[in-house]
Amino acid sequence: MTTDDLSAPLGQDRPRKRRYRIPFTAPQAIAAGLGLFLVTFAGFATFNTNPMGGEPMAKVAYDPATLPGDKTPPKVAVPKEAAAAVKEGAAGQQTITIIDGTSGARQNVVIGTGADTPAQADAPPAVMANINPKLLESSRYGMIPVAAEGLKPFKVYAAGSDAERAAAAKKPTIAIVISGLGVGAAKTADAITKLPGAVSLAFTPYGSDPGKLVARARAQKHEVLLQIPMEPFDYPDNDPGPQTLLTTLPGDQNVDRLTWHMSRFQGYVGLANFMGSRFVATDAAMQPVIKEAAKRGLGWFDDGSSARSVAGVIAEGQAMPFAKANVSIDTVPTQAEIDRALTRLEALAREHGSAVGIASALPISIDRIAIWAKQLDSRGIMLVPLTTAMLKPKSS
Repeated sequence: MTTDDLSAPLGQDRPRKRRYRIPFTAPQAIAAGLGLFLVTFAGFATFNTNPMGGEPMAKVAYDPATLPGDKTPPKVAVPKEAAAAVKEGAAGQQTITIIDGTSGARQNVVIGTGADTPAQADAPPAVMANINPKLLESSRYGMIPVAAEGLKPFKVYAAGSDAERAAAAKKPTIAIVISGLGVGAAKTADAITKLPGAVSLAFTPYGSDPGKLVARARAQKHEVLLQIPMEPFDYPDNDPGPQTLLTTLPGDQNVDRLTWHMSRFQGYVGLANFMGSRFVATDAAMQPVIKEAAKRGLGWFDDGSSARSVAGVIAEGQAMPFAKANVSIDTVPTQAEIDRALTRLEALAREHGSAVGIASALPISIDRIAIWAKQLDSRGIMLVPLTTAMLKPKSS
């Protein structure tokens, strides 16, 4: 015990040394750090001049000697969308548009066409799935079909041979379309693998990877259609999905929505309505849509669900390939009713020379159609792709 301890007044502690304290709390330090990060990020986003920021990138191999002039080629960034815009050139070469990653300037570069070139390896599915690059046009949503150099998607992507079409002209024919594909992978796979190639397949634009399924369908010799969601009478209680074409929208806005749908995948011969009982019966709404499809070299398929549809009249005025379903095969999805509908299709084919049926991708529908198709030829009727039915002269 020290002298200070003995002399200190009772009941009072010894004076304590003052401790050093940090002038801010831990929560205040965290808040300051976050604030600094946000200020830095905002400055980068504001003053960064990269026009390709956020775009998907692909590497392209090229020969500097093919570039114009003697200048060293700039560093370039190639969006995958641009990689789809390949143009065929002479001597087995192709031209691809590349975009300067700093200025956004476009420049054409000649590349080789070997199967192992990086340009092909990194190309989007549309290029890899036997799609003619001449029949692609860039839009703000992606690549869409276009008629060019005397070629039309309707004819280029049609299934069947000239010999089969010649044979079909001499006997009754039936075309069948399976609709609503692309959303359920299992039912889509069943339709692709279990049904004969002459059955045409209609895909909605809403699948997670429709391009891959369409490529698989075309590899199995199926003809492909793109279904366009359209306004039904009970909309919006019954909503076909995003970007639905509406009678209340101006024509240019519906064409813009149509463009979005057409960019979802490639390789289809034509368009078809998905629902749309009100839309297909409204002439002012249908006119710009069908005219746009005709301009792009596509056919039109009416699912037959609306007796008031004006699609056929407008398509005829555009000299556009057209067909309308005569029979809905699985309105009542039982074996007996499906078989009865198929028998009715045969009777119509014998009476008029051709008939068209439509069905959904229900397991029972696929199974019954697959069994029926195997026996059809023995009854003197030919199963044909939809384009063959569209081109066959109609009898009364």
